[in-house]
Amino acid sequence: MDWTTIISTTVKAAIGVETVWYALAAIGINIHFGYTGLLNFGQSAFLAVAGYGLAVTVTVIGLPFWIGIVVGLAAAVLLALLLGIPTLRLRADYLAIVTIAAAEIVRLIFRSVAFKDVFGGSDGRRGFSDGFYALNPYPDGTYGFGWFTFNERVLWVLTIGWILVGLSCAVVYLLMKSPWGRVLKAIREDEDAVRSLGKNVFSYKMQSLILGGVIGSLGGFIYGLAYASVQPDIFGTETTFFAYTIVILGGAARVFGPVVGSMIFWVLLVLVNGVLSGAVQSGFITFMDITQVGPFRFLLVGLGLILLLVYRPQGIFGDKREIAIDAR
Repeated sequence: MDWTTIISTTVKAAIGVETVWYALAAIGINIHFGYTGLLNFGQSAFLAVAGYGLAVTVTVIGLPFWIGIVVGLAAAVLLALLLGIPTLRLRADYLAIVTIAAAEIVRLIFRSVAFKDVFGGSDGRRGFSDGFYALNPYPDGTYGFGWFTFNERVLWVLTIGWILVGLSCAVVYLLMKSPWGRVLKAIREDEDAVRSLGKNVFSYKMQSLILGGVIGSLGGFIYGLAYASVQPDIFGTETTFFAYTIVILGGAARVFGPVVGSMIFWVLLVLVNGVLSGAVQSGFITFMDITQVGPFRFLLVGLGLILLLVYRPQGIFGDKREIAIDAR
């Protein structure tokens, strides 16, 4: 087994592109679920409309990169309004059902043959990241030391990505320490009590949905720019489920919980995949082949998360009081 490769890929995964864009998606989920008590299972739709907003603006309409960013953010806000107006009066599991259905509708629209000329169908859209890489201050080459290296394109994406993660965490910290944030937490605990005090609960929920959706949509930008493409099936329901897993793993209603959770989640997946693949290739494991390693790693990581929920349901840094929502 090539332990050097296994360890190097695992360490790099802790700060890799997947960690960044899932951390942003999870920060948005943390605002919805952790702080406000909204069971929004449609977070993948926010990433999708942002990524496609950028891609379509640049490749189809022919507008500059920065206009595409603005269009993507505006699309995320519009989606939050369209999703929130009819659904935010629902409670708990009813809200979850509606939002997951809405996310699937968005994905199928992007995948539709009828709109292939605009969204590219199942192939998605490519060729919209040149404007982003034109701003890259890193000269061509490899950066790092030893096996911990990145090329100039990946380093540029990681630089912008981690800056966005840091800014998002700072925004969440400041807002949740403000009176606005305290109202959100009160809504999570008992929205009827908040309503009896004269607060417009619907308005606060809408603001939370927009904020969490916009922060999550930044993950859609990072994914699209890192891989220079967007493809509808990437934004399936599993994206939202992974984001929830990351939030629970790190600890709901904790500023850095989603970030740490994303790092641990991807480190575990990459490490388990590397060890299992190496063991299969070396002949130490004979009951499965290399094609079965991917599904089996999710089985093992899922088992670990089940044990975590049994023995520490609040996550690594969480508090049990922060995961109780008003589900009446």
